[in-house]
This record gives sequence, C-alpha cells and structure tokens, in this order.
Amino acid sequence: MPMRSWFCLLILLVLANAASAREGPAAALDELIADYWAWYLEAHPLAATRLGVDGYNDRLPAVTADAKQTHLAAQRRFLDRLRAIDRTALPDSARQDAALLAWELEDAIRAGELGLERIPFNTFSGFFMDVLTMGRGVAMTSVADYEDYLVRLAAVPRYFAGNIANMRTGSETGFVLPRIVIDGILPTLVAQQKDDPAASSLFDPLRELPGTISRQDQERLRNEARHIIATAVLPAFAEVADFLRDEYAAADAIGATRLPGGAAYYAFQIRRYTTLIDASAAEIHAIGLAEVERIRADMLAIIDEVGFDGGFDEFTAHLRSEPRFFAESEEELLAFAAYTAKRIDYLLPGYFGRLPRQPYGIVPVPAEIAPNYTTGAYYGAPLGGSRGGAFWINTYGLDQRPLYAIPALTLHEAVPGHHLQGALALEMTDVPAFRRALGYSAFGEGWALYAEKLGVEMGVYRTPYEHFGRLSYEMWRACRLVIDTGIHALGWQRAQAIDYLLANTALSAANARAEIDRYISWPAQALAYKLGELEIQALRQRAEDALGERFDLREFHDVVLGGGEMPLALLAANVERYIARRLEDPG
Repeated sequence: MPMRSWFCLLILLVLANAASAREGPAAALDELIADYWAWYLEAHPLAATRLGVDGYNDRLPAVTADAKQTHLAAQRRFLDRLRAIDRTALPDSARQDAALLAWELEDAIRAGELGLERIPFNTFSGFFMDVLTMGRGVAMTSVADYEDYLVRLAAVPRYFAGNIANMRTGSETGFVLPRIVIDGILPTLVAQQKDDPAASSLFDPLRELPGTISRQDQERLRNEARHIIATAVLPAFAEVADFLRDEYAAADAIGATRLPGGAAYYAFQIRRYTTLIDASAAEIHAIGLAEVERIRADMLAIIDEVGFDGGFDEFTAHLRSEPRFFAESEEELLAFAAYTAKRIDYLLPGYFGRLPRQPYGIVPVPAEIAPNYTTGAYYGAPLGGSRGGAFWINTYGLDQRPLYAIPALTLHEAVPGHHLQGALALEMTDVPAFRRALGYSAFGEGWALYAEKLGVEMGVYRTPYEHFGRLSYEMWRACRLVIDTGIHALGWQRAQAIDYLLANTALSAANARAEIDRYISWPAQALAYKLGELEIQALRQRAEDALGERFDLREFHDVVLGGGEMPLALLAANVERYIARRLEDPG
C-alpha cells in the first residue's frame, strides 16, 4: 500500500476511535473537525508540510477562481454543520474547539466574499515568498522525498499563473496594491533570475543529499532540479515580474479605503488581525496617540539618565550615526545576536514551566530579499523537520542595524517570543490537530511584544541604550496604531507616515521606509502587536490582582501559551477560568 494511503488509513482509524469515545454533540463535533481537517490539508498543502504532515509535499495550493468557489462552498457547509451542534451540551474543551473552528470558517468565508485573493502578497509575505521558503527545514531523507520536492517545484508555473489571474481580476476591478509597493517588490522577483539554476535558493535542498541515496540517484535528482528550476521556476518568477511591471494597474493612492468596498475591507482587516470585533479605526488611533505620549516620557527619562546634552531629536540622530552602536561585519552582528539569544535561553526556566523541545537558530535574511526586508523575522520549522526554527536577522546595510536594538529583537522573534510560543503550539498533543495550524496576529504578535517587556524583569537589557532600544521598539508598535489607521482610514500620505515614525523612534531611515511600505501593503496587521500586548498585560494584571500572593508568573505564562493561538476574547476566558480554579484550589 502506498505511504500516503497508509497515512490516510491511520488518520481515519485515530478519528474513528476518538469519535467512538464520545456521543451526541461531542461526537458530532469530533466528526466535523475530522472532516474539516482532512479537507484543510488537501486545500493547504504548504501548511500541511509546515505541520510535518506527510502526503502533501508534492503539491501547491489551487488558487483559481473555480478553486475559490469550491473552497467557499465547502467552508459554508462546514459552518452550517457547526451551527447545528448544540454547544451548550459540549464540555469546556470542546466548546473552545468549536469556537475556534467557527472563527476560522467565518473569517475564511468573509475573506472569500471580499475577494482578497486579488491581492495575494505584501512586502513581507505572499505566494512567491511561500515558494522561496517551501524547502527550508523540511526533512528529506529518501529519493521519494526529493522527488516530491521536484514535483512541487514543477507546479510553480501553475501556482503563479493562478495568482496572476487573480491579480489581473484585481486590476480589472480596481482592487490593487499601490505602485510604491510594487516598485519595492520587483527587485526580489528580478533577483530570482540566475544564469546558473543551481545558484537559486530553491536548489539548496539538493546541495547535500544523504549518503543513503546512491550517487546515481543524487546526480539524477540534481540534474532534474536544475532543469525544472531553469525551464519552469525561474521563468515563472520572470512572468510575475513582467506582469507587475507592465500590466498590473497599480494605484497612486495608498489607503485601503481608496479601494472599491474599501471601508468594509479595512473593517474586516481590523477584525481579522486584532480579533477585536467592535474596534474602530478612530478608537485605535486614539489608543495609539496615548501610548505614544506615555512611551515618549519614558524615552526622555533615559536621555536624562545618560546625561546627553540635547533633546529627543538630537539623541536619536546621535544613535543613528554613532559608529560604536553598529557592527562592522555581518559576522559581528550575528555573533552579538547569538550571544544575546543564549543569555535569554539561560533565564527561561525561571519564567516558564513548559519549554519547547524544538531548537532555533540565527540565520541572516537571504541576500535576494534583504534590501526591501524588515530588520528581523521568525520562520518556524515543521515538526520532525531537518532544522529548527529560524530567527532571521537582516545583515544588509549594517549602518541601519543598531546593536542596542538586538536584545528587544531577539526577545520578540526568538525567545520567549515567536519561537517559544510557536514551537509550544506545534507540540500540543491534547487538542485537535487543526488548532496547531492556527495563527492570530493579535495573539502571536501581542505575545512577542509582551516578551520584549518581560525582558526587563528577566534582566536582559544591560545598558540604558538597550533599554532605549526596547522603548524605541515599543514606541514603534504604538506608532503603528496611529500610522496604520492614519494611512488606511484618515488619508495620511506615505511621507507623512515616514516622518511620524522617524520623529518618534530611533529607527533608521531605511527601516522606517520599509516599515511604512509594509503597513501600506498589509492593512491592519500592524495593529495586532500593541493591541495584543495591551490585552495580555491587562490579563496578567487581572490575575495578579485576583490571586495576590498566590499569583505564579510561570503558571500564568503556561496558561496563556498552553492552548495555542486564539482570539483575544477566548484567551481572556481561559485566564478567567484559571483564576477561578486557583481561587477554589490554591494548593
């Protein structure tokens, strides 16, 4: 029997046993979740690979108009089945499963109804970035594994063509990205054109094959990879670049509300990324202004502490230009980040009861995307993969990457931020599998920003400048509330947004421009960080006030992270249940 058939049979047996263990509404929910998960893996093969699920590694998603309608119909059927289940008859854990599934389905259906596939990328992520990273960390040990990867590579032209068709519909209907975003993305696409296909990063998985694979097969696989990359993949990237350069009807205006149906689009984006159903752009803008004022006072206190002769603008100009604050080589920057990461690793057991098994590494942002990429990022690895999580650091333009910002960046992207939180979510064993695939920016980014502030308690920041770096990062996220709503709801222009960010943070000019273009291309995602962090801080304060001396920070952190990512309202309910349990049984 083929491996995939064995895998499917195993899944069915596990689901059958699970369903037989419960009756009534709980059994109906189990069956629904099993059906949904099987469908999800088929529809999202790249996500299946990231989750370490075999059987889908030779596929790319179907993104055509017909596929969209098929997906929408399936999602609506799942939602109808879910609404027919009496949730009041479910145990608490199953109610949360049902609530999360409902959120996922309603979000996906609304995105489909709004036609968001017409804009399938931004400056940070998207369909071509999915392809560029699809082989990173994936465990390949057999000839069949590498053949799956080659089949997936050969599917790139079809996948890109579907996305071009969707963008062409966007051009025809006016639902497009601004020209400034397209101009920033084009160099990444052009950089994929290589005289030697083996110079492409997509050839990387073929560079060192296991010794268990014969030399003959190794040579064959590498030759096939070169041929597919040269004749299929690189031309597909060129086709996307040509389309965006020559045909795409990019806009001059930058705000989401300039688009057809833009007000509804931005409202949906706010709900999607903040998970706050009733938050308005005006309310978020006001929160941002208040946070900017509060953090500014803390930054001025640091300037006084170091005895600097000058005001805020002079101090940030000093930070941007003083050579001692910058590495002289890529290796120095990476080494400082590595040392910072290991200092934090050493402290983690004092703040967390559960730590992930999966390790992480520090990796420079690939040169082909670095010029238009942000300062750092995190890329998780699939369970059972050949590598751990990757804390990406941008080593392009060293005079734009201050060392005093590295502690905050490391706390956010690596530990106890994205890597710790994301790896724990992947390693959950007591929840339905679909919950390990969930991602909510308000939770994940809110937690990562909370982790930056937790670094103060942990003693990670050693100098006033590193403290100022953290405050600058927090100010950066507060400014996002002002800038994102300013751009997408209040008519701000790009230059106005860049000036505001530079006037209130120590970010370099290059970083500020890259950040603003990211907000322009990805409406509302930037709101998630500060709003999520404020909610997690409020929940911690609620637990501390309610439990007093019985409050245990390690226990609180385990509660927050123990259920994986979820909307903020569900997280708040989890914390309230934790408080009630501790009050009833303080032992």
